[in-house]
Amino acid sequence: QVPLVESGGGLVQAGGSLRLACAAASGRTFSSYAMGWFRQAPGKEREFVATINWDGGRPYYADSVKGRFTISRDNAKNTMWLQMNNLEPEDTAVYTCAAGRLEGQIYWRNYNYWGQGTQVTVSS
Repeated sequence: QVPLVESGGGLVQAGGSLRLACAAASGRTFSSYAMGWFRQAPGKEREFVATINWDGGRPYYADSVKGRFTISRDNAKNTMWLQMNNLEPEDTAVYTCAAGRLEGQIYWRNYNYWGQGTQVTVSS
């Protein structure tokens, strides 16, 4: 088990920034997992945002956020972050972090553990 808890969501104006955090309660296993961020807007399917390997390497982004979002992790702190800059109203969604055994995965079904999600709302 890898209990995950997101934080950092909120309301921001278009062009603003937010930094999401995903903290793992299980420090012994966090560093063994690749991590990812997904989002889901009302009435839409869950969407891949970004993923990062267990060692912090090979960050990979959805085209819609490339150049604006940055994924990172610190295994010593059992925490992953998503720095979101130049936010757009289209980024409004519930953002959820996930942990999985396989690296480089963009499909949510390939992740094993999920947080509860944090709401991000971008006003125009």
